[in-house]
Amino acid sequence: MKAIWNGVTVAESDDTLLVDGEHYFPAASLRSDCLLGSNRRSMHSGRGEARYHTLFVDGNVLNDAVWFYPEPDEAVAGLKGRVAFIRGVRIEA
Repeated sequence: MKAIWNGVTVAESDDTLLVDGEHYFPAASLRSDCLLGSNRRSMHSGRGEARYHTLFVDGNVLNDAVWFYPEPDEAVAGLKGRVAFIRGVRIEA
């Protein structure tokens, strides 16, 4: 699977986890040169606290486009070390 934004593959892996229609990629598959920090955090019932990264590709910014759960709830422990993407980031095989 590939995560593509602004014509650039920002993550690629054969090891994605599909949860509620979202592909979670291993964090190591995410291109660090396409990331900016974000202070955004949110809570998701049943998953825990989400944190975010902003995508930066060819001078374009997509705020809070990548989310992850640093300490996911036990029921979704498999999300630890994985990232997902907001709409606007194309996911394709």
